[in-house]
Amino acid sequence: MHSPVRKATCSCRRVELICAGEPRRVYACSCNECQRCTGTAFSYRAIYPDAAVVGRKGETKSWRRPGTSGAWLEQHFCVRCGSVVFMRAETLKDAISVSIGCFEDQDFPPPHTLHWPDRRHRWLCLEGVAKASPSSS
Repeated sequence: MHSPVRKATCSCRRVELICAGEPRRVYACSCNECQRCTGTAFSYRAIYPDAAVVGRKGETKSWRRPGTSGAWLEQHFCVRCGSVVFMRAETLKDAISVSIGCFEDQDFPPPHTLHWPDRRHRWLCLEGVAKASPSSS
């Protein structure tokens, strides 16, 4: 059995990340900032070690903000179309968190955890997904 190689791209396809292997963790987050960043009810992301990113092209810009813990979070987006392709976090050492929708992979593993479940839209029901308290995000 071989390790999967997945390609994440922005909407205009100018930014591309090639990730090898399975992600370290897959999660969803319904905090208010993730809702604003994605323009929808929650973010759905995969954490990959930096070493798993075996290819990258295209220009991104980033913006950094403090999280609820005070540690910084940094969104990286395409300079042309604005798609948030990945993020980095002060508490996420030597890894990136890739927006799963950028993979265009309907078979991508589901999230294991929903961060900030108390801020989710009431219709959002993720069967079998653990609810994480804010201190575990």
